[in-house]
Amino acid sequence: MRSVIAAVAAVVLFVHGAAAESFPSRSITLVVAAAAGGTTDVLARIVAKHMGENLGQSVIVENVTGGGATVGTRRVVRADADGYTLIFGNVGSLAANVWLFPNLGFDPRQDLAPIGLVAIVPMVLSVSKKSGIHDMAGLIAALKARPGALNFGHAGPGTTTHLAAITFLHVTGTQAHDIPYRGSGPAINDLVAGTIDAVIDQTVTMIPMHTGGNVTAIATSSSERVAQIPDVPTFAQAGVPAFDLTVWNAIEAPAATPKPVLERLESSLKTALANPELKHRFAELAADIPRPDQVGAEPLRRLIASDIERFGPIIKAVGVKLE
Repeated sequence: MRSVIAAVAAVVLFVHGAAAESFPSRSITLVVAAAAGGTTDVLARIVAKHMGENLGQSVIVENVTGGGATVGTRRVVRADADGYTLIFGNVGSLAANVWLFPNLGFDPRQDLAPIGLVAIVPMVLSVSKKSGIHDMAGLIAALKARPGALNFGHAGPGTTTHLAAITFLHVTGTQAHDIPYRGSGPAINDLVAGTIDAVIDQTVTMIPMHTGGNVTAIATSSSERVAQIPDVPTFAQAGVPAFDLTVWNAIEAPAATPKPVLERLESSLKTALANPELKHRFAELAADIPRPDQVGAEPLRRLIASDIERFGPIIKAVGVKLE
């Protein structure tokens, strides 16, 4: 029996090794569980281009929206575990959604295999020019003076902008009227129009809005002021140090993907992140490339587990549950 088991194991190792040597032999699909044109999509397309170049095959971004990123993520969880279908997720879809969606149907810690962290992006709290609010003190005063009266917009239930709004209101002990949209674009359009009062979104989206004079950015979640908008203080400088939410973005594969294939993809991602052109594009977007100690599958595995535990108490305290 031991001989049979050893023989089977040898065959499995041979097949996996052969698969890795020929991988990839065709294009790879990188699923983005968010609308085209948003921060997640923009970053995914940049990294997909450079991974495709060093893999020798196209990495095609496919937007699969719905259910607060759950539809696209489930698709990858259930896909063939061969390395040809990957998910480009973030702190919302790969951590917070465990608590936001009681019927999520999968556990990121068990049903997905980490490949690596891609970028860490600060959040920017912006208010409408028509709101009459100019800084953090003014916003908090308005929220406390009229609990639930101000409108906080976000890109939809379970998105990072939704998570950011929940977290901000929780740490400041304030209330606002929740206004969900189908993506960041419509939410920001209404912010510019003055239909809603505030949105917290990533620098990739918010910097052009602030520098163009369309909205007023009043705080960033970076540790230091963002170079592109030096007039905007950090949350800590603005008096809300408890809000330290940044959005990390990462790539994962179905859990049963062979280790050699995962290692090939991880190596490709590391090569892409070291590319000067990618570094330049990320810098333009105020998106930070992971530090050396944050790069790779194991740091991502630890980060996901840590953030799942981190957001549990916050989401339970707020009492938000989504279907």
